[in-house]
Amino acid sequence: MTLDEIAYNLLNLMRGGRSSNDEHISLEQIKFNIKHYRAMFIRRDYAKNQHVSTSLEQDIGCVPLIKIDGSKCCNLPTDCPVFRTERKLPKTVRFNFKDAFTFIGKPNGTGTIPKIEPYEVEYLQYDKFTKNQTKYYLIDDHVYVYNPNGLDAINIRGVFEDPEDVHEWDTCNGNCYDNQTDYPLPLDMLSAINTGLLQGELAILMNSPNDGELDRQQDKQ
Repeated sequence: MTLDEIAYNLLNLMRGGRSSNDEHISLEQIKFNIKHYRAMFIRRDYAKNQHVSTSLEQDIGCVPLIKIDGSKCCNLPTDCPVFRTERKLPKTVRFNFKDAFTFIGKPNGTGTIPKIEPYEVEYLQYDKFTKNQTKYYLIDDHVYVYNPNGLDAINIRGVFEDPEDVHEWDTCNGNCYDNQTDYPLPLDMLSAINTGLLQGELAILMNSPNDGELDRQQDKQ
């Protein structure tokens, strides 16, 4: 199901299949709540199982890298081989204290690049065993690649907070998410989200008076 279809289905469940000219709950409100609940359920599921379903994963394709001055970000010599994604990446769901990137590696989808922390970068040049190896680290929603060894792009996959953000990327060769794409959400999680929303936020919205009802109440006074 697309996000629009999920939202329409929830709206129909809320109003019992009846439409109303006084509808005061918008599809955008419903879609916002679906995204919020999706991220919350994914975090809970990961905390419990330490695993994430591949059905939640999105591929943003081959992301170009640009060369930067390592001395300005990483306490490295100016000629140190550091590259960075030109654009900031979509935010991932938070998995405790780690990001939810499931793969960062070669453009053909193979060859995972090992991750390091930013503070480790300045010491790599002194390690004769690893200083020539390709590594990546994250700063401010950019992927930085140390010693890319000829790579001018990387493939990135992950579980993103808002799947629609991936639509903004033009690197997916026609495989990116759009509003006609099935929303990355397993059916069991969709069922739990529907129940949570119908008993929570959306129930509150449904039971709150809209402008038309308030006007009618004031007219009776």
